[in-house]
Amino acid sequence: MSNWNIAKQYHQNSRHDYHRSAPGPGYMDWENQPKPFRQYDGAEIIELNKIPINQGPLFHEALQPENISPSPFTFATLSQLFFDSLAISAWKSFKGSKWALRVNPSSGNLHPTEGYLICGPLEGLSNSSSISHYCPKTHGLEIRTTFSSHTWEKMGLPENTFFIGLSSIYWREAWKYGLRAFRYCHHDMGHALAAINIASSVLGWKTKLMDHFGSEELEVIMGLHKKNEEEIEVPNCMVAINLPENSKHIRSSNFLADLSGFKWVGEPNILSSEHMDWGGITEVSQATQKPSTEDSSDFTRATLPILLQEDSFPIRKAIHQRRSAVAMDGKKRISIETFFQFMAITVPEASPLPFQTFPWDSQIHLGVFVHRIDGLAEGLYFLVRNKNHLSDLKAKLKNDFAWTKPNSCPENLNLYLLQEGNFQGVATSVSCGQDIAGKGCFSLGMISAFENTSNNFGPWMYPRLYWECGAIGQMLYLQSEVSGIRSTGIGCFFDDPVREIFGIQDSSYQSLYHFTVGGPIEDTRLTTLSAYPED
Repeated sequence: MSNWNIAKQYHQNSRHDYHRSAPGPGYMDWENQPKPFRQYDGAEIIELNKIPINQGPLFHEALQPENISPSPFTFATLSQLFFDSLAISAWKSFKGSKWALRVNPSSGNLHPTEGYLICGPLEGLSNSSSISHYCPKTHGLEIRTTFSSHTWEKMGLPENTFFIGLSSIYWREAWKYGLRAFRYCHHDMGHALAAINIASSVLGWKTKLMDHFGSEELEVIMGLHKKNEEEIEVPNCMVAINLPENSKHIRSSNFLADLSGFKWVGEPNILSSEHMDWGGITEVSQATQKPSTEDSSDFTRATLPILLQEDSFPIRKAIHQRRSAVAMDGKKRISIETFFQFMAITVPEASPLPFQTFPWDSQIHLGVFVHRIDGLAEGLYFLVRNKNHLSDLKAKLKNDFAWTKPNSCPENLNLYLLQEGNFQGVATSVSCGQDIAGKGCFSLGMISAFENTSNNFGPWMYPRLYWECGAIGQMLYLQSEVSGIRSTGIGCFFDDPVREIFGIQDSSYQSLYHFTVGGPIEDTRLTTLSAYPED
């Protein structure tokens, strides 16, 4: 069986529908719940600075980074980058239990994503070049290896360049969600990538996905070659960060020759004493490993006239107060202008910053259930995020859909009304019966080009489709904070019934992630504690 067929088979086997749930554990094995934090026992820990959140640009300013003066690369600014992208945002407690929330969203708050720093000598961190693991619990860096400045200089990188590597531990999600966990882990990858893009922009820095590296190379760079087969940690990508004028001049082809053979310090902690085997995840993970490819530095994306509205909301406040809604009130309404802002924030040509680490044309569209928006009829809508797909979408979706643009819709926003009507019950039903999908102001399914993705890229693009979905989700989360409401990702939905709503009869398009946005009902039973209380 080809690798793409393995990916397709996994996708088919991990579906939910009205008559069958995707294979899962069937119960909550609390005794073996994974420890919430990865730590490297024996590694030196360098505690980073906690940066007050009353500093930084407004939300719309951060999304236009050309207007932000670049900050110098220092220990303090590096601390802020991690603080604003992968750190703890708060602790919650209830009846003696206590758990952490983080800046980057995660399915079930299980956090399978791990971060690594690769950088040259930096005062406050190390006099040598180093590779470190980021530990959110302490907001610190665990130094796993150091190497000479000469080795770093041989890489020929522009000044002040450094890298963040991201990986996934599938067991964290599989413990609760079983086979479907592979999907959720890569949603979370997209959340984390968008969070890093935005945190970098706050500092006036530019990000670039080093996507020419293959999975085996990334494994060497992040020191993940020593495996625990039951809690395997899979490297996903590496992001270069530096000043905007230097972002196109990064060539790191010497990494492997210079980093292989390093001595690594620290043993990863064991997350659970017992494990349930999910061989389908291992199989799809291996089938979608990325090979080495050509550098994608020349990828450029067209830009649209500014569609984003100005606001007075500090970006770092939105980052740190972001929460997932657990219930919606079914009453809150938003204006049509606010809704258009939600749509525009997800379009790379209108809002390029969150998607700058995706060197491919958009593959994800939004099928939107509009429930409570002033000035916009209830109904089923479709946001086309890649206009090159429009004719194919019209051919694949129901032939009696209207495909009309709302009267006040911005000209460059490819939003279409498909069918008027009350879809609250439908949205709830296909989202595994969850009321939050019908009681929000709107909810949506992220509809991916699927078969053509393999033809145009390869099997390794399958998890990257979820990355794109996760980045869209992160923007919906932040825009919700700015707009005074809340949102939440919905990973449980009935795959084929969603496609039937839109009339998709083959496998050319698949629904990968759902989301709902509206007025939250707060759980007043919970106590909120600060992210890093003083010792």
